[in-house]
Formats: sequence, C-alpha cells, structure tokens
Amino acid sequence: MKLGHFKREFHLPEKLNVLLLKHPGIFYVTNKYQIYTVLLREGYNGPELVEKDPLVVVKDKFGELMQEGLHEYNRRHHMLNLEKRRKKGITAMKQEKNDPVHELCDEDDDDVGGIFDPEERKRFYKILFEDKAP
Repeated sequence: MKLGHFKREFHLPEKLNVLLLKHPGIFYVTNKYQIYTVLLREGYNGPELVEKDPLVVVKDKFGELMQEGLHEYNRRHHMLNLEKRRKKGITAMKQEKNDPVHELCDEDDDDVGGIFDPEERKRFYKILFEDKAP
C-alpha cells in the first residue's frame, strides 16, 4: 500500500516517514519515483509471526520458564509460611482439598531451591535450549 494513501486514510501524522525510517529492522521503506512504499520485513498471520527468528523462540521459552519459576517459587514460600504457622500453633483458616502445594516432595525447610542449585540450573538450560520447533 502506498504510504500517502495509508496516512490519509488513517489520519496519521506527516512525520510517519521519519518514524518508519528509524525502525529498519521492522519496516522496509522504498522511495522509488518519490513515492514511499512500506513493507513489513517479517510475515504475520494475525498476531503470530509466520517464521520465528531463533532469538524470538528462545525469548518465548525464557518467558514461559520465568512464569513457571515464579509459580513454583510462590508455591514453595506458601508451603514454608504454612509450616511456620503450624509450628507457632496457628491453624490455617481454610484447608483446601487436593491442593497441589501439599504434593511437593519432602525438602529441607530452609532450602527453597533456585538457580544456585546445580540440578535446577541443568533443567533450566535443557528446557531453554532444547531443539524442538513449535
């Protein structure tokens, strides 16, 4: 689509050309015969990239691992807090049935795991860099 038509149709500012030229990794801009034409460098199917760059794949996996780690961290600290309350004699207000928190393996009370655990680090890198295409 010609950029002039696009700007008029969507009432975009006149300095749109400058904005597009500042992002050469996203847009390909030509000025053939003094008519600006803009193309996206990567193809999209709705909100998803058609061909994902390997860096994008690693970033997505890293984000998923961060969310999973945060969930696991919260579960562990919830269990530690429940254990501290139990030791002090405070009972929980509500007990949940089949709570996945209670299914955690037996660990030392002071050890909450993390990236400093060599086994946890190996698991993290294995998941992050395994070669399976989405």
